[in-house]
Parts: sequence; C-alpha cells; structure tokens
Amino acid sequence: MNWLEFENEAISKGYRHICGVDEAGRGPLAGPVCAAAVILPEGKIIEGVNDSKKLSEKKREALFDVIKTEAVSYSIAYATVDEIEEMNILNATMLAMRRAVEGLSVKADYAMIDGNRLPELSIDREFVIKGDARSMSIACASILAKVSRDRLLYQYAEEYPQYHFEKHKGYGTKLHKEALLEYGPCPYHRLSFVKTFLKK
Repeated sequence: MNWLEFENEAISKGYRHICGVDEAGRGPLAGPVCAAAVILPEGKIIEGVNDSKKLSEKKREALFDVIKTEAVSYSIAYATVDEIEEMNILNATMLAMRRAVEGLSVKADYAMIDGNRLPELSIDREFVIKGDARSMSIACASILAKVSRDRLLYQYAEEYPQYHFEKHKGYGTKLHKEALLEYGPCPYHRLSFVKTFLKK
C-alpha cells in the first residue's frame, strides 16, 4: 500500500506544506473532542505508524514522541464539553480540527481531513474516507489526537476515581454506565450524551 498517495498527489498539484488532520473522542460520554494536524517532511514514512485504533496503547505512546520529533509541524487542539453541548458533536469536531490546522507553527497550504466532512478553513482541503488507514500524515494525526485525549482522561480519573475513566476513556461501557447510575454525571460529562445513553 502507498501511504503517501494523497500527499504525493497534493505535491504534484504544487502544494508544499500538506497537513493530515484527524480527531479522537467523538463518541464518548465525557471529555472534549481532540483534533491534531501534522505536516511531515516530503516523502516521510514513520515506521510503525498506522490507524491509531489498530495500535496498542503502548505503541501509540511510543510513536507519539517520534511523530512530534519527525514532523515539520504539529498542532493539537480541543473543543470543550460546553462547546459540544452548545453546537453538537459534529460542529465541535469541525471546530477542533480548524483550531488544530490554525495552530500549526508552519502554515499549511493544503489539508487532508479524515472522514467525509470538511471544516471551514482558509486553505484548500479534501476529505479522505478512512484516511487514518490510508495516509501517513492523517495516521500520525490520529495517534497524536488519541494519545493526547487519553492522557487527559487519566487526569480526570485521578480527580474522579469513581468513574474509572482510565479504563474506558469516557466511552459508554457497562462499567461507566454503572458508575453514572450510582453517582450521576460529573462536570466532565456531556449531559446530552449521558441522557441518551442512560435511556438505552
């Protein structure tokens, strides 16, 4: 498989700073949604990188620092629980992605977005369905977003140990549901998600 197919196509059109963009945390009941943008050197393949969902937590953690070191530029950004509640998860995800792209220290001139929706950006962009398994830049972004968000949930677990955030990272597991029924939501919970989840 050609991990650089989309990057090379953009280069052939004259773009130079091509960023891959992905998010983590659309589905959980708690915590923000996190997005990352990564610009890699032209032709760069980072060994071991894959869709973050296909990697072990240990492997993601190891690659996190490698990606940050190897990237021309990277940026990690969030949309908060309040923003998710206010504008819905799709719009909040687009906001986090836009913040990630705009936060790059080296300005991107082209963005490849994982999924089938495009955030509003001031640069040219395309979406790549299942991009985290097809593009090196997007796969790197998926790892940065996933690790960053997981680390945040570990912090929440220290603050609110009764919810076991360290085990489920905020997703709607049986353990999480039992904790919600016993203790109710904490300030990090997305109330609209929790209400829907508890009705199931």
